[in-house]
Amino acid sequence: MSYTINRMIKDTNFEDVNKRTRKALTDHGFGVLTEIDVKATMKKKLEKDMPAYLILGACNPGMAWEAIGVEARVGAMLPCNVILREVPEGVEVSAVDPVVSMSAIDNDELKPIAGKVRDMLYEVVQTI
Repeated sequence: MSYTINRMIKDTNFEDVNKRTRKALTDHGFGVLTEIDVKATMKKKLEKDMPAYLILGACNPGMAWEAIGVEARVGAMLPCNVILREVPEGVEVSAVDPVVSMSAIDNDELKPIAGKVRDMLYEVVQTI
């Protein structure tokens, strides 16, 4: 079972995919709450070089509100991370599958919410 929703974007550059990803997230009701430039962090902290790798912490406020309403500690699993990473074939975009990540929480009321968010993130990844 995969824990991410993936798409390989070929014949473009990292910055273009970054812009397209942010637009797709916005168009589907998500905001970017956090951003981690893993490449820059590894260089700064470890003096290690690596290809571009960015983690975007995406949140749909309405869906987060619903999830918190049925499971107060679900915030430990939020926001939904979307990664962009430079690979030889292009730029891979991977979004967390909320159904898989939320399966660790024993609350049946959370499952349909996670399913809605998965569908939304699937659409985001497909429209990039």
